[in-house]
Order: sequence, then C-alpha cells, then structure tokens
Amino acid sequence: MTTLTTYALRLPKSVKAEAEALSKADGTSLNQFVAIAVAERIAVLKTAAFFDERRQRATGTALEALLSRNGGEPPREGDELPEGWVPLAPRAAATGKAAKPVKPANRAAAASRTPKKKA
Repeated sequence: MTTLTTYALRLPKSVKAEAEALSKADGTSLNQFVAIAVAERIAVLKTAAFFDERRQRATGTALEALLSRNGGEPPREGDELPEGWVPLAPRAAATGKAAKPVKPANRAAAASRTPKKKA
C-alpha cells in the first residue's frame, strides 16, 4: 500500500474555484483531483525525459550504420511506398516550414508553460 503524506498547497482563489468545479464535475474530491493532476504532470515530464534520452542514444554510429546498410530484402507486397511519395525532410524544405527543434535544456521549461487566458 502507498504511504500518504500531507502537503499544504496555496492556490489563487480563481485556480481553486476552477479546480473545485472540475473535480465536482468529474465526481472526485478536490484532493483526488489535485493528486491526479500532479501525477499526470509527472508522467508528462518523465515521458519527455525518456524520449530525450532515447533520441540522444539514437545519434550514434550504430544507428547510422543501420540506416546506411546495403542489401536486405525488397519491400513485401503491400509495403511499397506510394507513387509520388516524398520523404518528410524534403517536404519541409520545399514548404519552408521546417519545425524548429527544442533544445533538451529548454524542453522542460517549454512543457511547463501553460497558455494564458485572454481577458
């Protein structure tokens, strides 16, 4: 069984009121609603860290060797690329809308920002 601890949380009145309304609509207590919200945020940050670590491991020579190898089997029936298919990188270059990569140090900060409501 999980050991529970208490934590005094200070929230702005408007945030608490919204959380209370949402927890009521969800059929949960405010405490459970906040605990679930914190757990979801932890999951998001851990997932981002996991994929960042995987991305860093994938930049080695083993990946390059795998991607540049010759031979192998031709695609099986039904696995061929569609006629006129263009790889993603050339498509992005042609439209001029290439996505800007997020630096790992800024990823957590970018993920923690929430959109501001318009007044």
